[in-house]
Amino acid sequence: MSSKHPVIAVTGSSGAGTTTVKRAFENIFRREKIVAAVIEGDSLHSLDRMAFRAAAAAAAANGHNTFSHFGPEANHFDKIESMFKEYGKTGMCKRRYYVHSEAEAVELNKHFGLTDLTPGVFTPWEDIESNSDLLFYEGLHGMAKDEAQGIDAGKYVDLAIGVVPVVNLEWIQKIHRDKAERGYSAEATVDTIMRRMPDYIKYITPQFTHTDINFQRVATVDTSNPFIARDIPTPDESFVVVRFREPNGVDFQYMLAMIPGSFMSRANTLVVPGGKMSHAMEVILAPVMHDMIANKKKK
Repeated sequence: MSSKHPVIAVTGSSGAGTTTVKRAFENIFRREKIVAAVIEGDSLHSLDRMAFRAAAAAAAANGHNTFSHFGPEANHFDKIESMFKEYGKTGMCKRRYYVHSEAEAVELNKHFGLTDLTPGVFTPWEDIESNSDLLFYEGLHGMAKDEAQGIDAGKYVDLAIGVVPVVNLEWIQKIHRDKAERGYSAEATVDTIMRRMPDYIKYITPQFTHTDINFQRVATVDTSNPFIARDIPTPDESFVVVRFREPNGVDFQYMLAMIPGSFMSRANTLVVPGGKMSHAMEVILAPVMHDMIANKKKK
């Protein structure tokens, strides 16, 4: 871990809502004039779209029906760890991008001076900007750990944020997102959820034991069968449970005063109305960022 070159990791599974936390950080970065070098978790997959499909098909043909983007077979856990470690030491590291769409392909081809980048591939590696105040990772494996490989990326993270809806709500969000954005049927998404489950349990869930702050959205409507839900519960139909791993020094009274409708459920747990989630994130994270940059400037 490094106070001079801090690393922030926002981690959550596919469809969990890490983008909401990312936007909260972006607002804080803009107000505080913080320059963040951004790392996208998708860029640390080890297989591009076509290679992943081929590998998954080959695995299934051999009776391995749990090959997924959640496990070490399809990710560079070693590169995540080394990237965090290198940045903490030097304030520099390499990064690349995963091309999600045609629009991104146009933008990234221009950035790299190329013409052959298409959706589903990775860009070349490049140096991050040299004047960054911190490294900001957002993706599946910000606290990746694989004992078999001796990898523990979390050792080099200064602030770890988990985004963890209750699992039924997470599945509802994924089913609806995959249908709206990718045209997948609910059945196809359910197959993906089942295939990913062993890696979800082994490599995704354990991360949230070690994150500093978890934001867990809990619906206040019936989500008992997520596979037939017609819509995603709205923010006003939910609460957000915010768990602090180390509550000592956390100004809960300030947060309660600043976030209408919030209350404490445990000594380390704040509960806020779902519609106040973005506001709550900025209230909670802004003081942390202020202290982090203040400590950085002392070094």
